[in-house]
Amino acid sequence: MSKRLPSGRRDPLARRHGAGDDALRTASVVSDDFSRIARLFHPIEISPEQLRAFPRAPGSDEEPWDVMLQILALDEQTALEKLAERTGLSFVAEPRLEDSAQRFYELVPPDDARSRHVAGVETVVEDGQPVMVVATAQPMQPATFSLLESLLDMPIRLVLTPRGAVANLINRGYEQRGDLVTEIIDEMPLDESAFASAAAGVGQGGTDLLALARQTPVIRLVNMILFEAVRRRASDIHVHPQEERLTIRFRVDGMLYDAFSPPLTLAPAISTRLKVMTELDIANRHSPQDGQTTVRVGSKKVDIRLSVIPTIWGERVVLRLLDQSSTQLTLDAVGMSGQMQAQLLDLVDRPYGMVLVTGPTGSGKTTTLYACLGKIDRNSRNVMTIEDPVEYQLDGISQMQVNPKRGVTFATGLRSLLRQDPDVILVGEIRDPETASLAIQASLTGHFVLATLHTNDAPGAIPRLIDVGAEPYLVTSSLLGVMGQRLLRRQCQACKGSGLSPGGGLDRTGSPARCEVCGGSTYKGRLAVYELMVMNDELRRLTAERADGVTLREAAVKAGYRPMRDDAMEKAARGLTDEAEVVRVLH
Repeated sequence: MSKRLPSGRRDPLARRHGAGDDALRTASVVSDDFSRIARLFHPIEISPEQLRAFPRAPGSDEEPWDVMLQILALDEQTALEKLAERTGLSFVAEPRLEDSAQRFYELVPPDDARSRHVAGVETVVEDGQPVMVVATAQPMQPATFSLLESLLDMPIRLVLTPRGAVANLINRGYEQRGDLVTEIIDEMPLDESAFASAAAGVGQGGTDLLALARQTPVIRLVNMILFEAVRRRASDIHVHPQEERLTIRFRVDGMLYDAFSPPLTLAPAISTRLKVMTELDIANRHSPQDGQTTVRVGSKKVDIRLSVIPTIWGERVVLRLLDQSSTQLTLDAVGMSGQMQAQLLDLVDRPYGMVLVTGPTGSGKTTTLYACLGKIDRNSRNVMTIEDPVEYQLDGISQMQVNPKRGVTFATGLRSLLRQDPDVILVGEIRDPETASLAIQASLTGHFVLATLHTNDAPGAIPRLIDVGAEPYLVTSSLLGVMGQRLLRRQCQACKGSGLSPGGGLDRTGSPARCEVCGGSTYKGRLAVYELMVMNDELRRLTAERADGVTLREAAVKAGYRPMRDDAMEKAARGLTDEAEVVRVLH
């Protein structure tokens, strides 16, 4: 029988069957009020005055354990160890997540687990009945433990664990729910004729298709696809209908991977649901469309850019995901060496002139530009940008969004910005002669201009500018330097690129366990490699003579320019990436 608390409520922490006196006594103490748990510590560690002060302590109603740690002046681990020693509860610094805990992560909402610092560890059998072992970093929340028993419909047994380890358990536990997308699809009534009818309904204004997109299973499916993409750190989601199947792919660290293959009949429902989210015309299935929205996935705020194009097999949808909470806009965070930072910041500190950042789409150019803006004193200088689209929002900066439908192009927007008395201007991309001419004129009339250009390397930016329509003599007068960059996959620092669990061990098949951090891919995250060409008299002379990229490159090397391959090989030697990745990206 379970022990009953003075209020008559059964203690949710007590084992229901065969629990010994120590376990029952421990459960009661941990679930009770502040004074009872505080007295478990040595008397000299807490005074009667401190006990009386507790009810008036800030936050004591919601986080009594944290308040007690402050009053006792104890760090978390020491307090948990002492509590375990005095009560008989187990203290486990790094619990190992077992597959048998999956019930916890299926039934307990992730937001509740995170806010209350509880995580399932494993299911064990005690006296013939299953019991869920739950790790907690907040032992003074009896209502939470009672709720867990109700949700799980089984008794729980506590282990005391620091909150960092509890957070790791939570992250790993909910990551294992990736098969929920498949489960949702299995639950959906896939009536071929119903989906065909709904898709055809778009001819009558899209009523049937809109009703389909608003069905709960479709909404759940799209939400779970977004959840999985954010969990896997995907930068893009591809919804690709083909003749006989529908493929959903994620781009992770620059590489495309197949994620799911829902039935092809779901393609109209998925694309329509995404259009509804981004407020696009669901009745238009024959013209390209672009949209944008912001969603919250768990605790993350994610900006989504949606592109839809018609194909012969249906609408092809691509979503670009930008997780605002995980973006680090500093030169250190993007992997730039101290020496190159000093060279770049010397250029950025100039009162006027132009600095270009080059590279292919998705090579991190905008992130580098924003990191440069972060080094500019925005209190004394008026900083303005024209972008397509605005990817990051920074304090103290005026940002303009390109909108061709309303006549706002890079050229027209830049012309308007020049009437706003700017000191620093960021141009998202130089695409045409007019934008190039305006950017150069701005840099020659007392403005500092940062811009991007699509070229293979830094020396190639000069011929490209001239090809676009810029006069060579204007380029020599305005250009201060050019930075080229690429993104390489970062070697997993947990397994050191082996793909195997750092702690060793075997999986359920008896094979070496995969690294939980990188999922066995050997890579996690990306880092940038750079080259910086600073203009000098020789380069200006060659520019005026319309020299080609090879000649400019040779002259830059003589002046100290180092190609980005050198930067990449140095980072490979330091274990930040590997040579195979350098060869893949830089050929």
